[in-house]
Amino acid sequence: MPSSELTHELNGKSIRISVPSDRLVVDRVARHMQRRLAENDWRPYGSQADALQAWSRLGGIRVDVLRALDLL
Repeated sequence: MPSSELTHELNGKSIRISVPSDRLVVDRVARHMQRRLAENDWRPYGSQADALQAWSRLGGIRVDVLRALDLL
């Protein structure tokens, strides 16, 4: 891995980030997803599957976090 490439570890998996402040974004998104899992809260979607399908289309850090949490 080039020394200029930044990564952040989540759930034992490395997530590539473009700037150091993205570490905070990764952690925030992870907490948000973990809360949704714990509360089984997928609003405004009807189910976890619908929510994950919609979020997977967004790309970016959210998808990387979902993969790291073994949701995708």
